[in-house]
Amino acid sequence: MSTPKPQRSKEELEDIILRKIFQVSLTEPAEPNSRVVYLEMTAAEILSEGKPMRLTRDLMESILIDRLMGSFAAAVEPPFQYLVGCYRRAYDEGRKITVMKDKNLRADMESVIKQAKKLSVSYCRIHLGNPEAFPGSGSDPATASNASPLLPLVFSEVGSGSVDEFGGSSSSSSSGVQCPPGFLDEFFRDSDFDSLDPILKGLYEELREIVLKVSALGNFQQPLRALLYLVSFPAGAKSLVNHPWWIPKGVYLNGRVIERTSILGPFFHVSALPDHPIFKSQPDVGQQCFSENSKDSDLRSSYTTIKTLMNNLYDGLAEVLRTLLKNLDTRESVLEYLAEVINKNSSRAHIQVDPLSCASSGMFVNLSAVMLRLCEPFLDANLTKIQKIDSKYVFYGNRLELRGLTALHASSEEVTEWINKDSGGDGQNRLSQSQEATSSGSNISQPSTVKPSGEKTTYSFICECFFMTARVLNLGLLKALSDYKHLVQDMQRSEDTLKALKRQAPSPQLKIDIARLEKELELYKQEKRCHEAQILTDEPLLERALSFYRLMVVWLVRLVGGFKMPLLSACPVEFASMPEHFVEDAMELLIFASRMPKAFHGILLDEFMNFIIMFMASPEYIRNPYLRAKMVEVLNCLMPRPSHQSPAATAAAASLFEGHQLSLEYLVRNLLKLYVDIEFTGSHTQFYDKFNIRHNIAELLEYLWQVPSHRNAWKQIAREEEKGVYLNFLNFLINDSIYLLDESLNKILEHKELEAEMSKTAEWERRPAQERQERTRLFHSQENIIRIDMKLANEDVSMLAFTTEQITAPFLLPEMVERVASMLNYFLLQLVGPQRKSLSLKDPEKYEFRPKQLLKQIVYIYVNLARGDTENIFPAAISKDGRSYNEQLFSAAADVLRRIGEDGRVIQEFVELGSKAKVAASEAMDAEAVLGDIPDEFLDPIQYTLMKDPVILPSSRITVDRPVIQRHLLSDNSDPFNRSHLTADMLIPDNDLKAKIQEFIRSQQSKRGESLSMQSDKATIQTTSSEMLID
Repeated sequence: MSTPKPQRSKEELEDIILRKIFQVSLTEPAEPNSRVVYLEMTAAEILSEGKPMRLTRDLMESILIDRLMGSFAAAVEPPFQYLVGCYRRAYDEGRKITVMKDKNLRADMESVIKQAKKLSVSYCRIHLGNPEAFPGSGSDPATASNASPLLPLVFSEVGSGSVDEFGGSSSSSSSGVQCPPGFLDEFFRDSDFDSLDPILKGLYEELREIVLKVSALGNFQQPLRALLYLVSFPAGAKSLVNHPWWIPKGVYLNGRVIERTSILGPFFHVSALPDHPIFKSQPDVGQQCFSENSKDSDLRSSYTTIKTLMNNLYDGLAEVLRTLLKNLDTRESVLEYLAEVINKNSSRAHIQVDPLSCASSGMFVNLSAVMLRLCEPFLDANLTKIQKIDSKYVFYGNRLELRGLTALHASSEEVTEWINKDSGGDGQNRLSQSQEATSSGSNISQPSTVKPSGEKTTYSFICECFFMTARVLNLGLLKALSDYKHLVQDMQRSEDTLKALKRQAPSPQLKIDIARLEKELELYKQEKRCHEAQILTDEPLLERALSFYRLMVVWLVRLVGGFKMPLLSACPVEFASMPEHFVEDAMELLIFASRMPKAFHGILLDEFMNFIIMFMASPEYIRNPYLRAKMVEVLNCLMPRPSHQSPAATAAAASLFEGHQLSLEYLVRNLLKLYVDIEFTGSHTQFYDKFNIRHNIAELLEYLWQVPSHRNAWKQIAREEEKGVYLNFLNFLINDSIYLLDESLNKILEHKELEAEMSKTAEWERRPAQERQERTRLFHSQENIIRIDMKLANEDVSMLAFTTEQITAPFLLPEMVERVASMLNYFLLQLVGPQRKSLSLKDPEKYEFRPKQLLKQIVYIYVNLARGDTENIFPAAISKDGRSYNEQLFSAAADVLRRIGEDGRVIQEFVELGSKAKVAASEAMDAEAVLGDIPDEFLDPIQYTLMKDPVILPSSRITVDRPVIQRHLLSDNSDPFNRSHLTADMLIPDNDLKAKIQEFIRSQQSKRGESLSMQSDKATIQTTSSEMLID
């Protein structure tokens, strides 16, 4: 039977454990190359005191100091590695003693090991704070290069052992460094801040340097995880926001400087979007993922990879900010940083952005995604925290420069007046003080942060986050979407130019130009795909942004009393003073999202719909007519389109337009009102802008006419507003129809001349190359103009055709009927008159020119109005048109309609109308002969026709005929003689003159016999020869 192993004493175990941990010995080791260091001086000291030659906890610190300070041949490890090794060995010893059965002994040893760990960590801090404190530091290559030896341990701690795509390794296996469990936690958690602060600052600077020029394909994830790990410690969070580079200072500080030099800036710069060549990141995403030879499968894979990588970045940065915001000691610094980034990059909202003074698009798209993540807690479906958003932040908040932004309606003077009233009259003084105190030196006026009571205004984080996110999205995501749109337009122009160059005769210079343009196009395509990869394919990003803007529109509507109509006559100042881009960005995002297959998935669009209906025709609330026009563009994008949508999507879209009370009551009314309002926008391009805007309105109105409930609302508006907005609408519709058809037909004649010129090959080739190029460019430009004008004209005529089926009264009003008749006569003359053959085109469909369809609609308008003409005034109005009327046009048009197989009943009614017009023309000639010479005072000074209802203009005091001036007022609310303001209710009836005119007519009729006047009139009727008409 073997003898049992003797139990070691506590002192013996303590000695053994400490020797192993610190790798020291009090006796000279047998092997000279051993890593164990012989502490000869310590051994002599113990021996002189007569103590046992053992290591004890009381000697622990002196042993460690001797080991670090001594110059030992065996001590090959630099101090930091040695101390980390001590901690690791202490951890290993701690695991071993867990099997001890003696609890008291185990507790004693755990205490010793804990003390050894603490001591190792403490001296690590001392060493990192003062690397020259211990000999041997110079042998550490990390220390020699000023790189912290702590960083590899941090990477080891945050690494998961996986390897991210495109080389983003998340483990430290390449360096072989492994962090002992618990070391970093003890290093950063249990210490005074002053000793840790310089160490942490150095780490942050190194992390910043690592990602400074890294793109989305580079290794940014490991530094990002390290950053997140460090800020999870209170000391780490405090050190970061106290770093001089947290918000850089300086006279020349701008957006780009913040991006490059702040600690977080380079992390936010990591992106797939291209940047200015000076700040280009590597690897190049465009070249690596979207080269010319990329296959579709490779593109899809690249899109997925970039989207995944960027979302990793967004999540990491959002968690960093979230960690700092949860800490009350660091929250204020985070908000200051975000505000400084926003304010210093306000010029990113400009059309042309200076890349040297503004941060990159990539940074602001990333910041957009991060801010949206911070908003998630208050973007719930019920918007339960909306009441925490305070509108007075725009006036009194001191963080963001909001007061200089264009407001929805209020001028800066109106806002100042409101602040003065709200603050007891000292708003202007406090405004001036705030301007002087603005740190950026900007000229943008800043509101005061002091309430009238003198207390400092404080706002909830939700309120601050809401306004900051709105600004960031404007400068980031929405700006990037705008850049993408312009990029696509630039690509299209370059492609058109390239096609034109390839059609030219070859030459050396042409070859160079084509090669240059092809290279330019390739870069455009790469940039376009980078935008698509990071933004347009990231459906969750767009969904979050839509959720944010849903909150925005609901919050704005709360400022005017909620979703109800009609709106108050006076716009609340809070609403009027909100930045215009809050609404514009919401509309732009909806337009973009409508082109994405699943962007609206899970998004409630009802609030957007109601918001648009409420404000699109309210210039008293939203001053900018182009912003209100953009709302119509949104409606156009949301409109049901069965040919392009699934049945479910069509049904959902239809419910938006047909299932809401606001929509049923106000949608048609407000579209008609906006159609009128958009005539005058105040822009120098207003004449051409209105056609594009009205095109969107026309498409919506055509759809709504097919919905019975909306058609009934339309008919009711026509009755109620017969002499109001509906009459104005008809006037502008007729004006546009005449202009567009006239313009497109004239352009067709010019186009045919140019086409004939180019078809003479020999003569054409003799012309200089530059002239041929210019004429070719003009040829294609004319093609586009004709196509667009004809498309718009078709829409207008179509609207006249389908509305006159059921609404005729407004067309037959005295001030409108002659205008309508003149338009129809003009169209008829163009389509079946002498000019018809000259308008023939090889491919009319290419130009949207459908003469048969157009003629059919014109005839239907004639017939519809004749059916509604109970007082038989329409034939006289037709015949009164001296410019285009000819009785034979009606028979010519009827012949064409018979050939194309039109309804015989309609043709018969049309021919009968022509006959009535012929009779009315004869009667008019008779009446004119009876009247003879009419005194000038009885003639209208504008039309030179006999007045029937003379009225006096209040300003110029000139007398005109009421129908004539009312027709003028439909387009222009001014006196035509002196341009002073004039409305129909200001007209003064001239009853005396009216009586004189009536007496004159009676007198003339009594002087001549009716039969004589009829013969005279028939002899003087002038008709067009049938040979002039085209069969």
